[in-house]
Formats: sequence, C-alpha cells, structure tokens
Amino acid sequence: MKELSRITETFTESVIREMTRICDAAGGHNLSQGFPDFESPKAIKEAAIKAIQDEWNQYPVTYGEPELREAISKKVWSYNGVKCDPGTDITVTCGATEAMMATLKAIINPGDEIIIFEPFYENYGPDCILSGAAPRYITLYPPDWSYSSEELAGAFNEKTKAIVINTPNNPTGKVFSREELEEIAALCLKWDCYAVTDEIYEHILYDGARHVSIAVIPGMEDRTITINSISKTYSVTGWRVGWAIASEPVTRRIRKVHDFLTVGAPTPLQHAAAAALAFPDEYYAGLQSHYEKARGFLSGLLQRTGFKPGLPRGAYYIIADVENLMDRLGVADDFSFSRKLIELTGVATVPGSSFYSDPVKGRTQVRFCFCKKWETLYAVEQALLSKLT
Repeated sequence: MKELSRITETFTESVIREMTRICDAAGGHNLSQGFPDFESPKAIKEAAIKAIQDEWNQYPVTYGEPELREAISKKVWSYNGVKCDPGTDITVTCGATEAMMATLKAIINPGDEIIIFEPFYENYGPDCILSGAAPRYITLYPPDWSYSSEELAGAFNEKTKAIVINTPNNPTGKVFSREELEEIAALCLKWDCYAVTDEIYEHILYDGARHVSIAVIPGMEDRTITINSISKTYSVTGWRVGWAIASEPVTRRIRKVHDFLTVGAPTPLQHAAAAALAFPDEYYAGLQSHYEKARGFLSGLLQRTGFKPGLPRGAYYIIADVENLMDRLGVADDFSFSRKLIELTGVATVPGSSFYSDPVKGRTQVRFCFCKKWETLYAVEQALLSKLT
C-alpha cells in the first residue's frame, strides 16, 4: 500500500487527552485536562435551550451568526479596547482550537517560520507543522516564566511569519506585561510579521494582574489575530464556539479556510454565546474569586505533600517540580511519575515534557489544573495526604 502522510509522524496525539483517558479508566481524580467539573452557568444553559426551542437548529452563517459577531465586537471593545467590525473582522469557529488552525492555514506559505514560547499549550506545535510552517521555540524560564530578550530577538528573521502568544498562559499561568508585549510588537514591526494571540483565559487573573491585548499596542492593529472562545470563561468547554478577530484582508482568508474545515459552529450555541457575552461584571468577579481560592488551596496542598509548585498569575493551572518525589517513588521521568501518581493516589496530572519541543526541559515537571468543584479538590487532598505524607 502507498505510504501514508509523513507529516502525521512528526507529532503525537494529545498527551492531555491521553491522561484523561487513563484517569477515567482508573476511576481517578482528573486534574489533567482543563475542563470544569462543576455546573455551567444556569443563564447560558437556558439561553441554549431557548435557541433550540426557537428553531435555531439549521446551518448558521458560515463565519458566525450576526447576533454573536455583534456581541463579540461590543465585548472586545469594552474589555480589551480592541475595535473590530462585526461584518468584516470576525470569524466564529468551532472553538479556539479551530480558530488557531484556520488562522495559521490562512497566513502561512511554504518556508515560513512561527515563533512559539515554551512551555506551550500542546496544540501549537502540531498546528504549526500542519499549517506548513517551521516552529522556532523560545523558552520561558521559571520561577516567573520570563524570557530572554536576546533569545527572542535572535529568533526573528526574514522567514518569520508570525509569533504565537498565549496570555494568560497555559500551562505556566504567565500573564504577559504591557512592556513585554511592546517588545514583541516592536519585533513584529521590524520583521513585518503577525502576532497570533490566544486570550482564552483573559478573565482568570490573580494578584492584581491585568490582561493586555497586543492588538491595542500601536502598530499592531492590522498585524494581530486575536483568538478566543466561550469555553473557559463560561465553563462550557464542550460547546466548541470560538472566534478569530483580524483585519479584513486576513479575515477573508480565515473565513475561506474555516468554511471548508467545519462550515460553522453550532447554531443554537452561538446564540447562547451571544447572551453570555452580555453577562454583568459580577459574573466575572465571582469566577475569579472561585479560582483564586482554588489556586491557594491546591498550591498549599502540593507544598504539603512534597511538590514544588509555581504560583500562576492567570489561567487555572499549576506547574510543579517533582524531582524530589521522583526519587521517592522510584521513577525516572515525568511520564512514569504521572502514571505512578495515578496508580498510587488516583490523581491525574500532565507530564511536563508534553509542553516542550525538547522533552528534557520538562522531565521533572507536571501540570495540575484546579478548575474543579470543591468536592473534587477535597478528594484530591485526602488522596495525596494519605499516600505522600
């Protein structure tokens, strides 16, 4: 038989989703995959039910229902300070995952390069490869996950088409400062390239951190593609409604790719998303309060049980160093540690090497998520304390 696609041999299936399957098979506590296990907001569920009952059940406008695009435009202006025309600058997609893939396919030509900060959300590397670009990785260094300005400047060249930014960042919890974004913007302007920014955790912030969209940095208005979704902010990760915001010439190309990838995101859920984007400020304050308490709880628990956790400034993940625990458990790397942890405690995490181009960099790290109900977190507390202390 003829050879199958060679490009699919250059990356693996999702390690995060693999850890969920292992956890489910073991009946464990899933702190690996970043989805909430508590109830979604009642108002967004009621809006979805109403949309179905109102017969919004057929194909949508391929690039997004007008009601949702209008709601997105109003929301990003009021919260992010980003101006965009709902008629020409927004593409509604099947989640931020498709938004990223459609965006990269829309801007990449053979021979282009994309700069990616690592540790990175594991989709970015394969997305880059599938789009036809070559990735160049820039390391974020613990404990504050800063980068080297010299290394970043050295990664840009004539082949650079885009840099991918995720702020607040998964998996580190880093929130890029305005000064850092201005530095990145200057390099984009110097080398005539785009910033593709994934801002899906924009409302999940701690310790006075402020979310800044690189699209508001002077000169970046037409060079930024802003990607987002309702998944994390509204706790509906299974709905798959996201979007990409870009200038009209870029949006035209994103819409073409999106049309042939998925045709459109689910119609009734788009109308429910429009309702969610109009939630009052109190909703976001409550969301932030819950996650701040959960962050403190899990961070303290990990310290008590021998982990060395970082403290994220955004998103809902904690990267912990486990080198000392690896010796105790008799394992040699992050994958064997993660499997041993499930076997011993029933608690699922994600091996740190899955977030790096060079697995050695993450060999002693694992990632926990804390977007869970208190019953789950208390069960994790009992499991870890009983086995690791």
